[in-house]
Amino acid sequence: MTASDARSLANHLATLDADALAALLDARQIPPAATWADYFDAAEALLDPAHLTRAIATLTDVEAHAIRTAITSDSLVSESSRSTLSSRALVDTDGRLFGAVADAFRSAEPVPRASIFTGSSETDAASAERAFEAAASLADVLHSAARTPLARIGTGALSATDRRRLVDGGAVATGEDADRLVAIADAAGLLVGGERTWLVTAEGFEWLRVRTVERWRRVAGRLRVALPAALRSADGGWRSPQEWSGAYPFDPAWPERVASLASLWGQWAILRPDGTPPGWAAALADGGEADTQALQALLPHEVDRVYLQNDLTAIAPGPLEPHLDLRLRTMARRESRAQASTYRFTADTIGAAFAAGETAASLTEFLTGLSLTGVPQPLAYEIERSAARHGLLRVGPDRSGHTRITGDPELLEALAVDQALRPLGLLFDGTHLLSRSGADTTFWMLSDARYPVLAVDADGSPRALDRHHVGEEAAAPHAASDRYRPLVERLRATLSDDADAAWLERELEQAVRTRAIVVIVVRMPDGSDREVTVEAAGLGGGRLRGRDRAADVERTLPLSSIVSVRPA
Repeated sequence: MTASDARSLANHLATLDADALAALLDARQIPPAATWADYFDAAEALLDPAHLTRAIATLTDVEAHAIRTAITSDSLVSESSRSTLSSRALVDTDGRLFGAVADAFRSAEPVPRASIFTGSSETDAASAERAFEAAASLADVLHSAARTPLARIGTGALSATDRRRLVDGGAVATGEDADRLVAIADAAGLLVGGERTWLVTAEGFEWLRVRTVERWRRVAGRLRVALPAALRSADGGWRSPQEWSGAYPFDPAWPERVASLASLWGQWAILRPDGTPPGWAAALADGGEADTQALQALLPHEVDRVYLQNDLTAIAPGPLEPHLDLRLRTMARRESRAQASTYRFTADTIGAAFAAGETAASLTEFLTGLSLTGVPQPLAYEIERSAARHGLLRVGPDRSGHTRITGDPELLEALAVDQALRPLGLLFDGTHLLSRSGADTTFWMLSDARYPVLAVDADGSPRALDRHHVGEEAAAPHAASDRYRPLVERLRATLSDDADAAWLERELEQAVRTRAIVVIVVRMPDGSDREVTVEAAGLGGGRLRGRDRAADVERTLPLSSIVSVRPA
């Protein structure tokens, strides 16, 4: 790195507005906690070999070609790549490579390229079948996450326990399928990862209500938008998948990342095993929209009626329309998913429906309209029995700030001695129990323990609870301008009207720090310039102290008289 490069970059950084500077720091993966004191510190750090090694890894194959051409031909970087490279402080605004960048590029080793689409082609019908299976499986994953958030380990991956839970529950065929579908849901905004869990977003709940073809279309569109920059084409589509493996030639993590990406796109049937899109998805590659009518014609017909059986099951003679499936799952457990799906009603599932706000009348009305065979007597009886039990315990906030549990005396006695509920710290206060835990926490612990509990407000009126909200831990990440605000404000506070003087003082400070021998150009009172070679020894009070190498005497030079400094 040359002093002139660092100075040029520092001057450029000082011209950027706060948002542009934050974007540059983000693109270069600079820690927001960096301790830089001024723009000169920032420039030196950005041109440091260690930082540049990471920056070279982010180069696309097109950008790498532009830099290679500029080096071999000793010319400016092509105009097509100049803007993006300048926005990452790899070239100056004129397209000239910084010397440190050229050195780092020459020493960088390209990563090996691997073939990622090596399978055979398939028919559009086979692709449509895979699309249907993927959409149905992802819906099952979201339903499972809505009931119990999926655990997220430190690496951000799905926990082994929940992978097994999804496999055992029939949502996915393998643990690998679970990983891919969670990754797809994350990219599509249907799941959001917190510190420890994956939660269903509001968009995810809305997605569960739309039909299969629309589910596929929305996710495919999101996956296309989420493509890394090097894979996107100018028309909004994507480059040939055969070029994907070489898109980031210096990124050691790219081979694994692109293989995972290819796997996700194959899972969602955007691409066939050979890397080509099915006929009904071909327009996506060119920035257009998929032919959803052609896809719909290849998908199984969705039904809006079921057969309710005396054994407390419901049989759907085809894929149930999503909005009906969504509500039916609140009161019954789906046991199998195929062309004909099976749902089972139990006291627990019906009780859960009551806890979520249903009533005996609303359940009966919904099932009557859904059934091709009416509501069988055993199911009607189970609804009545659960309704009679529901609300025997009522949980709500106490006016003193505690949580109050009222209801059947025998059940209250059972709660007080239930060891599973000890964390609630339940204590009798007259004829009811009190807990220091929140009303929602208390309600769900009782509900999970299969007690017939109803949530009420402070006035005793029933209220429906939504167990899993997208809360603070699942909030969207802060924008770069927010994350880098303290650092950017600190840098901008050092702006000076006299950048030349600031840079000169910095050069002198470095010379003093290393006891360097430098040539100082001093302006004399008569206006002439004189060179003095000194060993820099100290800086303070507006003066430079150093030993004159020629005269072997100590000299003190006013900074206001120093014109320039260079290595001896």
